[in-house]
Amino acid sequence: MTTWQDEASRDLLNLGGRLALLVRGEGSHVWDADGTRYLDFLGGIAVNALGHAHPVFVDAIAAQAATLAHVSNYFATPQQLALAARLKRLAGAGEGGHVFFANSGSEANETAIKLARLHAHKTGTRTIVSLNGAFHGRTMGSLSLTPKPAYQDPFRPLLPDVAHIDPTIEALEAGIDDTVAALIVEPIQGEAGVVPLPEGFLKRARELTRAHGALLIVDEVQTGVGRTGEWFAFQREGIVPDAMSLAKGIAAGFPLGALVTFGDNDLFYPGTHNSTFGGNPLATAVGSAVLAEIEDAGLLQNVTERGAQLRAAVASLPLVTGTRGAGLLIGITLSAPVAAEVRDAAQRRGLIVNAPTADVIRIAPAYTIGDAEVDEFTTLFSAALAEVAASDAKDDA
Repeated sequence: MTTWQDEASRDLLNLGGRLALLVRGEGSHVWDADGTRYLDFLGGIAVNALGHAHPVFVDAIAAQAATLAHVSNYFATPQQLALAARLKRLAGAGEGGHVFFANSGSEANETAIKLARLHAHKTGTRTIVSLNGAFHGRTMGSLSLTPKPAYQDPFRPLLPDVAHIDPTIEALEAGIDDTVAALIVEPIQGEAGVVPLPEGFLKRARELTRAHGALLIVDEVQTGVGRTGEWFAFQREGIVPDAMSLAKGIAAGFPLGALVTFGDNDLFYPGTHNSTFGGNPLATAVGSAVLAEIEDAGLLQNVTERGAQLRAAVASLPLVTGTRGAGLLIGITLSAPVAAEVRDAAQRRGLIVNAPTADVIRIAPAYTIGDAEVDEFTTLFSAALAEVAASDAKDDA
């Protein structure tokens, strides 16, 4: 008998990551082909901001698909203009800000890299700086800014004139000089284990990049659109970047990315960049509907409150040594490198979480979760931790 795993092996590239065959979702739950229900606390890796099959999401797709779905980049649409204006307002990009729409976080970061190169040509600088521990994507440009040998080595040579520094203020002060065209940073490094930048890092980065004529580009692909309890994580630090990349939660599951420029930092002109699918009326209509629901339903407050509730709920559980992150992007640190075992034990119990590093569990649930979901998570996660702790104790005996 052929299984879905056999079909995946036969028909899909062998890139891993197929933990179950999911067929349906509703709210914070998904079901696999066997009818097993899971509490989804990964949210498509911080994508499903409204959960699954939210009426606002469904209605926006249905209405726009029945009207106008795609027209190419030769034309503008009311949906594109409306979403661009909303993003500028929420980000505080000002009258001089501009928006480019893409289809993913990697594409948004590719656009950011091109912006940095245009700035370099204008100013005579060369280097784009990113941080050790960063993840900016897997396309060749964004991969060049992601200093992880396992990701980079099979695809060398990468982009030239890229440097990586440690995410410390000392390294920042040593690494930003008049040769630097741009610094690109994530306010919280998700793939490194939900690691926030040190206190004061973004403020110092803003001071140094401005002093040396470099761009400060903030990668908000994972942290943006309310994930941390603010619309954008850089707003927590009281700074204004030169550009910001977005994706993931912006359309709550519909593929959409964006680069937002601030002030007078739009250096593009016709022919330097574009995207056939980027910003089509279907994607941007969904994006506007999602952002309106987050704003109108007061979901940013729920993100903050539920994040604090979850941190308190896990604080005394077995193996847990602490939490980090902000809002509903939470890294749960463990006392041993057993995150993968905890992830698997959780899935067997009907809970989806993620293990970005050996000793960290990442959760990024929907902004719509309430007491019921928090209680269910706590029960399932506690049982998974207890199983792994008991197994480790047995092995040590």
